[in-house]
Amino acid sequence: MGEGAPRVKRRSLLVAAGGLAVAGVGVPVALAASADPPPPPPAPVGGRRPVSMAMHIHASFSEGIASYAAHLDQARRNDVDVIWWTDHDFRVAAHDHRRVVHFDGAEELEGGLAWTWRASTEGRLTASGADFVDSPHGADDPPRALRLAATGDGILWYAGQAWNWTHTGNISDTTLHLDVLPETAGPDAALLVEIALSHHPAGAGRPAGQLVLRYRIGAGRPAGHATDGLLGTVDLPAPPGQWRRHTLVLVEDVRRLWPELVAGDNSLRGLRLGVRVDGSARGSFVVDRLAFDRARRAGQAGEDLRAEVLRAYDDAFPGVTHHRAYEVSMVRHLNWFGGDQTLPAFPSPPYRDNDVARTERMIDFLHAHGGVVSWNHPLDVEGRESLARLMVQRRNLGADLVEIGRAPLDDHLWALDVAARNAVFFTAVGVTDDHDGTDWRAGTERHITYVWASSTDRDELVRALRAGQAWFTDLARYRGALDIEVDGRRAMGAVAVTDAPQVTVRLLATDLPAGATLEAVVGTADRAGVGDLTPATRTTRIAARQLRQDRYDLTVFPGVGAYVRTQVRGKDGTLLGVSNPAWFLPGSQRPDVPPARRF
Repeated sequence: MGEGAPRVKRRSLLVAAGGLAVAGVGVPVALAASADPPPPPPAPVGGRRPVSMAMHIHASFSEGIASYAAHLDQARRNDVDVIWWTDHDFRVAAHDHRRVVHFDGAEELEGGLAWTWRASTEGRLTASGADFVDSPHGADDPPRALRLAATGDGILWYAGQAWNWTHTGNISDTTLHLDVLPETAGPDAALLVEIALSHHPAGAGRPAGQLVLRYRIGAGRPAGHATDGLLGTVDLPAPPGQWRRHTLVLVEDVRRLWPELVAGDNSLRGLRLGVRVDGSARGSFVVDRLAFDRARRAGQAGEDLRAEVLRAYDDAFPGVTHHRAYEVSMVRHLNWFGGDQTLPAFPSPPYRDNDVARTERMIDFLHAHGGVVSWNHPLDVEGRESLARLMVQRRNLGADLVEIGRAPLDDHLWALDVAARNAVFFTAVGVTDDHDGTDWRAGTERHITYVWASSTDRDELVRALRAGQAWFTDLARYRGALDIEVDGRRAMGAVAVTDAPQVTVRLLATDLPAGATLEAVVGTADRAGVGDLTPATRTTRIAARQLRQDRYDLTVFPGVGAYVRTQVRGKDGTLLGVSNPAWFLPGSQRPDVPPARRF
């Protein structure tokens, strides 16, 4: 279904010198249903169809546990056509990410950003301790080091974390260096360096889950690699009493342990050190100078690296198209779709700045580099009234799209209706915002976005988004198509400048779930401004039995200006899908209509 979806014949809408005009008898002011049943639909033309998209997805270049493979597997399982990879821009570049840990204390700063340690144990230890000591310490890293010691049968863990997860990031170019002095070691005592990697779908006899890469440093074991399902172990011999710098090339070890995977599709999600002892043994190790060597992140190199990792999946998941995008994160968060993928400049330290003017300047920068820009989770720093005020006063900050399909949905839709009343044109999109890749359907944010498009080509999808030819649905509960037509032409997202007293609007809604209802939301578009920041809407409920060939005709009375959008409400009252509006504005308003939205 697409441009080629069944469409109405030219019946009542006439184009006159004064704009759109509709022949017909008098009907109550506001809107009314056409008494005539829809005619048989014509044959499909144009080739456009509903294309489903997950538009806010984070994988192994972000801070969560997801791999690209995990999300691609979810898209395939859930019949989603397109994934936009919206990794955080500063994380792709590893900007101001942790470079070194000196083990000078339980908390230490680098560039004003903290690294902290947290101790835990497992098993049955009779004694354990983690102490920062003046001596011994590594030759290249005075003044202090960390001694980890344990006795018994279990593990003493010391987990580290940088501020805002700035130790995490893709491992493709990342090498770790750690200085280690085994004081008491042997076959039953070893130092562990454990890296929590990314979640991957099942394969090659391995269950689905998060991979763990574990380095086992000590005496009594030859060098080697061994895999047990999701756990991969690398043994590194280290004679007692000698400092040795161990170089851990993460991607090479992952490649040896799990050769069936795209090794570079992993994040350094978690890092912890531990002393493991077995059978009442004692182990003691001193560690110093943990260095993170990221070789390919300066300037635009991080994006080039991400593109290289993603190319490995070009043909791996037939039926799922994926495109690189960004979540621009140092301002109010923005998703950037299309364009040349130029990384913006980042502040140091990488603190987010919610200043409105700064966000507007960033949107200008992104527009200068092509594509469309989405204002993400807009209620994270605003209430719905202050959000609506910004949308009206600052024309949506210049953003082309807004994440409306997310919780709390009623508040986001309220802001959408206030903006629509004021002829603020943007495309409402749905949100997944998934960082895990484990189960899209189980997520609280599971609205996918559909567009009417002739292909899954990136530029074609961007054009549809810019034009507002989009709707969003609950991934798990509704997957039908929504559209608005006037005179057999697609009008969803469009602005018709007309002085006609009434317009017949044809609403499309396919595959309604049992007991669901189509709702037509018709609003006044009188440009009330900030003096009346409220929606001015009326909702008409349309039962499934009232649809003829998935269509329903409404008569809309533009008056001082009007818009119409649709939504699908489930039997339990939950909103399952929402279309973008179509506007009908009088010429006297002299609306400034973006070219892509001109009807």
